[in-house]
Amino acid sequence: MMHMTFYWGRSVTLLFDSWKTDSWTSYSLSVLACLLFSAFYQYLEDRRLRFKRFSSRSGAGAIDDTPLLQQKLIAGRPARIAGALLFGVNSAIGYMLMLAVMSFNGGVFVAVVLGLTLGYLLFRSGDDEAVVAVDNPCACA
Repeated sequence: MMHMTFYWGRSVTLLFDSWKTDSWTSYSLSVLACLLFSAFYQYLEDRRLRFKRFSSRSGAGAIDDTPLLQQKLIAGRPARIAGALLFGVNSAIGYMLMLAVMSFNGGVFVAVVLGLTLGYLLFRSGDDEAVVAVDNPCACA
């Protein structure tokens, strides 16, 4: 039976019926996998945002300095397809993490939150803090 409140224990079913933990070793490995996938989610999000910034600036030239005249120039269809694929993979991982948290196991929840925090610290909190990714440069939006 599925738990409807948070519980602490080593017996958990994650995402699939075949992914069940019955020992502390399998539980620890599952929690570690959740932590690593959470950090990987942040890594992919960083790569996706960098790719989006890079592909939207290529070919724009001097228009980059004037945000009101900036065109959304992407280096062709392959770059758009690659960006969409990155977004899809990142979204799928995010939804899988959400479903893992919905197992209501306290250890899984803590592992996902710690993994997201660690991934943000390692991959997304660097020198790009001053750069804000804005889809619409209009101040009224």
